[in-house]
Parts: sequence; C-alpha cells; structure tokens
Amino acid sequence: MKKLIWLLLMVQPLFAQEAPKPEEPKSERHEFVITNLKTESGVTLPRALVVYGTYGHLNEAKDNAVLVPSHYLADFHGYEWLIGADKALDPAKLFIVATELFGSGHSSSPSNTPEPFHGPRFPVTTIRDNVDAVHRLLTEELKITHVRAIIGFSMGAEQAFQWAVSYPTFAGRIVATAGTAKNYPHGIVRLEGQIAALTTDAAFKDGDYTAPPTKGIEAFAMVWTGWLFSQEWWRRELWREGAKPGTTFESFVHDLRTNFIPGADANDLILQMRTWEKHDVGTTPGFGGDVEKALRSIKVPLLYMPSETDLYFPLGDAKYESAFIPGVSLVPIPSLWGHTAGAGGSVADGKFLNEKIGQFLAAGNH
Repeated sequence: MKKLIWLLLMVQPLFAQEAPKPEEPKSERHEFVITNLKTESGVTLPRALVVYGTYGHLNEAKDNAVLVPSHYLADFHGYEWLIGADKALDPAKLFIVATELFGSGHSSSPSNTPEPFHGPRFPVTTIRDNVDAVHRLLTEELKITHVRAIIGFSMGAEQAFQWAVSYPTFAGRIVATAGTAKNYPHGIVRLEGQIAALTTDAAFKDGDYTAPPTKGIEAFAMVWTGWLFSQEWWRRELWREGAKPGTTFESFVHDLRTNFIPGADANDLILQMRTWEKHDVGTTPGFGGDVEKALRSIKVPLLYMPSETDLYFPLGDAKYESAFIPGVSLVPIPSLWGHTAGAGGSVADGKFLNEKIGQFLAAGNH
C-alpha cells in the first residue's frame, strides 16, 4: 500500500521501530463504479470510481456500520490508528467502511482517468461530490441506510460535516477531528501558496508533464511541512522522539522534502487541494451560502475535536463554528503535534482520541 509520510502516519517511516509493530487490522479492498456522475462543476464523468476498504462484517440487520472518509491523498488504510480490538472501532463488533476521495490516485483521479478528462482536464470535485458518491455506494451497493457514526480527520472531517448537513439523519453520531465545516480564506491562501510552489517547476508544463515535476513537488512538500506541526513542536525538536540513530535536523527535513507522499501525482495533489479550497457547508442547496444556518441544521450529536496547535484548522475557527451546532461537544486535543494530532500524531494523541471517541460512541448505544 502507498504510505503517506505526512501526519504521524507520514512521519513514522523516518523513525526507528524498536518494538514489534502491532498487527494491522484485516481489511478488504473494493471498487464502486458510478456511470455518468455529474459533478458540481457541471462536468459529467462517464465512469467514476470510488475505492473503499472494509473492516469487520456487516451484520444481518445492517445496523453496525461506521463510515471513515479519507483525508488528503490518503488511501483507505488511513484510520488504522482508530481501528482494532483495543481501539475505538473494534472490527469484531463493527463494520467499518473507509472510502477514498476523488483524486486519491485510486478513486477517479486526474492521473488515472482517460481523456478528455486526464490530468489537468479532470473536473474539480467538491466535498459534496464525494459525499454524494459515497452515499450512493452505501445505499446502492451495500444496502446500508443508516450508520452508527461518521468519523473524519482533516478532509475527512470536512466530509463528516457535509454529511451532517446534506444527510442529517443518516448517521447516529458525527466525529470531526482537526477539520472544519468551511475552508476559510486564510486556508485558501495557504493552499494557493502550495499550488504555486508546485506549478512553478518548468517541468509541470501546465499539468501536461511527461515526467514528474520533482522540483515542484519538493517545493510543495517544504511549504506543506511548515504548516504541519506547531512552532513549539519544532522549537522543542519533538521530531527527535523515536528518530533513527544519527538523524539530524537536516536529514529529517531532507526526508520530508524528498519523500513527502511517495509516488504522488502532481495533478492529483492539486485536485484535492482545489477540493479542500471549495469546502463550505453553507453552499449546500437550501442554505444560501450561510454557514451558520447550515450548522444550526445539524440534528445529531457531534464530537468536535480540533487540535489546540493546528495551523490548518485553527482552534478559533472550531470555537466559532461550535457556537452554532446544536448538541455539539467541543473537545480540543491538548497537543503540540499541530495538525497531525487529529490523527494520533503522538502516542498521547492516539490514546486521547481513542478514549474520547470511544466514550462518545458508547454513549450513543444507551
């Protein structure tokens, strides 16, 4: 499987693994095909593919399902920090569906779609496009009409919020970690800076490159890295925790620059950044662009877990949004690990998330 280096999932390949690795939860890979998928951009994809993984087994009543939608360029293995007999999602009891966003490189993406939509001609897909496609996957292929919970990190959290607005009773509970219901203008500026870093490489050729624009991807990685962890994380040199013997600051940063998301396609990277940019539950039909009105429409309990030091999705944004969400539980993650805290960036983060999410889900069973 393709391993992401960003997140702690991202950083782990840079660290020594002295102790035996826990056994990965068993999963199965699946594909769901949608014919003539009309996107919000107005472009219709003749064949749209959604790749997803499943853990555990769907019971006869089809009422033990949990959805975990993927984050930025992640594959469906991206939530295994939350899945296991000793974690919040036990596959012996639950049927866990982990979906991949359009642009993942496996689901329909610029890199794997034939002309006339190959590469830079692939339409910008929104969070709602992704949510609506997964709704079809669940209801049409798996015959699931209700899930116990939807749990999302980062762009997965964006999807979780969109589910809560677009399909307000489809899930019994919603969990959003390190992600917001709208991408605010500062986030757009950040993403445009990362796109600019990538596309200024002459090899990019307006997206019609014949070889990977390596310099541009490395520049993108360095800009992204500057936002990934908190400033104090860097000051305290927390990258040393678990680092391989002999690792220096220079070698650590070099690994990030050159091996950020191994094998990632430049157009796929850009597509998901455009998806991220356009995220706004307020533009859901019926809300007239009013994010506060959309948030007030949420009907189910929602556990909102921003990282206290996230530079992508600042704590202040979460506090602002939570004021409009009925039944919200705002539980910041006390961490110096920045954005990665929302996916168990440190051992302490993983323990905190599993405990709080597990308690939240258990309360819904009473």
